[in-house]
Amino acid sequence: MQIEISYFAWLRERAGREAETVETSAATPAQLWTELDARHDFATERRHLRVAVNDAFSTWDTPLADGDRVVFIPPVSGG
Repeated sequence: MQIEISYFAWLRERAGREAETVETSAATPAQLWTELDARHDFATERRHLRVAVNDAFSTWDTPLADGDRVVFIPPVSGG
């Protein structure tokens, strides 16, 4: 299935793009993160991130479907 992925902050810098569409067999965002981490070497544990599926915050075990949009959101700081 094809999943559209958006990256924010340092994840975007590490991936070298703000978005991509990937062909995957990942059934959950957790499995998808494992694939993407291996591809882009994000070098962070997913427990430090939030995930959204189709514009709604989701859990890491949310089932994915063809055409879903997944966003990985790193912690932000500032004031």
